Amino acid sequence: MATSKENYWKYSLIILLITLGIILFNQFRPFFTGLLGAFTMYVLLRKQMFFLVEKKKINKTVSAILIVSEVILCILIPTFLMIWMLLGRIQYVDLDIAPLIAFVQQYIQLIQEKTGYDILSVNNLTTATSYVTKFIQLLIGQVSNVIVNSVVLIFILYFMLISGREIEAYTYDLLPFNDKNKTHILGEIKRMVLSNAIGIPLLAIIQGIIAFIGYLIFGVPSPLLFGFITCFSTIIPLLGTGLVWFPLCIYFVLTGNWVSAIGLATYSLVILTNVDNVIRFILQKKLADTHPLITVFGVIMGLSLFGFWGVIFGPLLLSMFFLLLKIFKTEYIQ
Repeated sequence: MATSKENYWKYSLIILLITLGIILFNQFRPFFTGLLGAFTMYVLLRKQMFFLVEKKKINKTVSAILIVSEVILCILIPTFLMIWMLLGRIQYVDLDIAPLIAFVQQYIQLIQEKTGYDILSVNNLTTATSYVTKFIQLLIGQVSNVIVNSVVLIFILYFMLISGREIEAYTYDLLPFNDKNKTHILGEIKRMVLSNAIGIPLLAIIQGIIAFIGYLIFGVPSPLLFGFITCFSTIIPLLGTGLVWFPLCIYFVLTGNWVSAIGLATYSLVILTNVDNVIRFILQKKLADTHPLITVFGVIMGLSLFGFWGVIFGPLLLSMFFLLLKIFKTEYIQ
């Protein structure tokens, strides 16, 4: 039986651990995205690392450098090149917005005639300018944040690969469950990470290609640009690709091109949306049979908590909650 002094040591240590953990978490929070990215890459590449070291007997440092180089060449550089190409394409977008401007002007004039409210007043323009300035500053900050966290990702991934077995054994020992539940939880984490890390980019690429074909058919200006944007829009829950094709349909309506508007809307609703549902269903059955509600609400929650990596770790966090609830029910209630 523990003495009062031993209890004092125990609870003091717990308080110190929690306090230091909170301090370290707050200080490391700007680099949290890089940490999540490194964890995702480790789950994807750990078997490759073990194969090189344990089967091929290649030095750990050399193996880790090879795999990190693979991540840089196959994932990070192509991603930055796509973003760079997208930003470059935006400069050369040639949209005939004269009819749209005329429509907006007529709408503003109608509001002023009916209500007496001047949308283009000095105060409104000043407010709009301040919002635009804040948005540009936020965008620049996000670009620099991506670069910094990419460096953090590479740095952490290297050391995770070097000490993979030790880290896994240490984590396994710390988990407050029996061996059966430990295996279950770690397996669920692995399945969820693999499912989202592979499924989300694959789904984005397929939907981007299908959307690009539709944009070509119905004469969307700069179809390649909007195809790229559609790829990224797939991570937005509920709305998804509709954030791109629906405004394009509205643009066609405002410019008087009803044939393209109806055609693109039909193509998107019948083909693009259904392809999204079919591919998601197939990926869930092949990789991880996750309930759609967990995916939707997990992504919504994850994007606010973790940024881009929330599309992976939001559903994972929600799945872990229900899994822990199930373990608690099985172990302590039934």
